[in-house]
Amino acid sequence: MLKQPIILTALGLLATIAAGNLYASDLCHVAEADRQPIGALQSKLESDGWKVKTIKVDEGCYEAYALNSEGERVEAYFNPQTFELIKSQKD
Repeated sequence: MLKQPIILTALGLLATIAAGNLYASDLCHVAEADRQPIGALQSKLESDGWKVKTIKVDEGCYEAYALNSEGERVEAYFNPQTFELIKSQKD
């Protein structure tokens, strides 16, 4: 009799964790068909004075490691459709 509430509690906890992981895994929600090429972001950043080290996909966004136009090392996340800056962190 005690086993059923424990099992239901455990299942509820697992569902909550799984839902949180799904939400956290995609910062940018853009369909693959709607994404611009990574090279286009690199060209845009370089024309803005950035020196791009690398760009990869992370959390659904384009994540760039670069020196910005002020010469600061940054890790920046961009929307892959609009190239809007989502968040950035200076090293």
